[in-house]
Amino acid sequence: MMAHITQNSGPLQCLVNNASSFEPDQADAFNVQAARTQIEVNLLAPMELSSLMAQSAAVDQPSGTRSIIHILDQKVFNLNPDYFSYTLSKLALERTVALQAQALSPHIRVCGVAPGLMFLSGPQSQENFDMASKMNLMHRAIDPAQVAATCLFLAQNPCITGVTLTVDNGQHLVPLPRDVMFVVDDFMKARHAL
Repeated sequence: MMAHITQNSGPLQCLVNNASSFEPDQADAFNVQAARTQIEVNLLAPMELSSLMAQSAAVDQPSGTRSIIHILDQKVFNLNPDYFSYTLSKLALERTVALQAQALSPHIRVCGVAPGLMFLSGPQSQENFDMASKMNLMHRAIDPAQVAATCLFLAQNPCITGVTLTVDNGQHLVPLPRDVMFVVDDFMKARHAL
């Protein structure tokens, strides 16, 4: 894919690693194969694509014009033990932002974007999503267009590298003991029991 892009359009200018595997698991029932799958998708695939982009050097371009943006999750700044392997893989990818920024400079900048809940997730009901999506400082759902706008901003600003921006309406500042979907589930069960 990278060779095809380079041959037909020249070196890739921006790579947004957005693919993700988000499967529930727990530390006390750790499944090595399931964890490997999440690590392959959430960490190793972005690393491989980034490496391929770096190999398609564009020596005639000014430094800072090419960029890699890793889509993370506000969970990397607001830990809870749910979705254990997913969280581990996204934590590793978040730390990769700074390492890659150092390793790939000055030709490629590397940034991260950590959104909050934007879409129905796994077994989540619409009612759960409607409540969970507002459990942030702004009490409103996150607009996916704003996450995309942040990626565009980072891609176009040649002075930013090695940082992660949260685009989550402040959700990373609302600590929860469990994933927001499970917190809302527990709240809804308690409310219906009354």
